[in-house]
Amino acid sequence: MKTVLLIISVMLIAIVLLQSNKAEGASQIISGGNADLFGQRKERGVELFISRLTFFLGALFFIICLVMNFM
Repeated sequence: MKTVLLIISVMLIAIVLLQSNKAEGASQIISGGNADLFGQRKERGVELFISRLTFFLGALFFIICLVMNFM
């Protein structure tokens, strides 16, 4: 079980690093510039797949951690 958790955590780190940067600059996030940055941008193709895979791996990581805690 620990090996599976290790593999999932490494995959989760790699997938998060592969995601595209949705903010053009950190200063825009802090200062509030371009308020509708995420509103009109739709994910398509590989971006959508990576986003869904990130959610799936994160949920799987959370569930495995809970199961290991209760064992």
